[in-house]
Amino acid sequence: MSFTRVRAFLLVGVLAVAAIVVVVTAVLRDTQADAVAAGCPAGAPIAHLRLPTGPKDVTVKVLNGTATQGLAKGVSAEFANREFKVRKPGENRKRFDGVALLRYGPEAVGDAQLLQAYFLGDAERAYDPKRKGEVVDVVIGARYRQLGTTTEVKQSLGILGEAELPPGACAAKA
Repeated sequence: MSFTRVRAFLLVGVLAVAAIVVVVTAVLRDTQADAVAAGCPAGAPIAHLRLPTGPKDVTVKVLNGTATQGLAKGVSAEFANREFKVRKPGENRKRFDGVALLRYGPEAVGDAQLLQAYFLGDAERAYDPKRKGEVVDVVIGARYRQLGTTTEVKQSLGILGEAELPPGACAAKA
């Protein structure tokens, strides 16, 4: 092997080692991992905006907001067939005239976004910053007809996009 070739390999080796050292140093000294979002007040609720990987990651409690007997039980069964975690259905105190009302807290913002797609964007939302847990209450209203098909849900998710940060909340780390 010629001296020129040895010198070239040596230079490439030194540059590779230098690059590895720079990358390792940058990763170890990174301070952004613990950074607080700018403008996030102390004590603000932390909202989980990430969409769940699938229905199996979402817990739903269906409440009947109509005079139709057994509607919540039927919708609960539909959600269970689509692999959602379903809590025992119940009756809502007040009647609801819309399609559906989604009640959720900061830990279920992404989950509510997915459920919104199952109602093809027609569900109303009720965000409560003091609510704890990942359960989304779904109040079925008088205008409810059926849940969207798989294709309709995917199209609706594309139209809805990612979940928006609720007012007064801070985004959770990804």
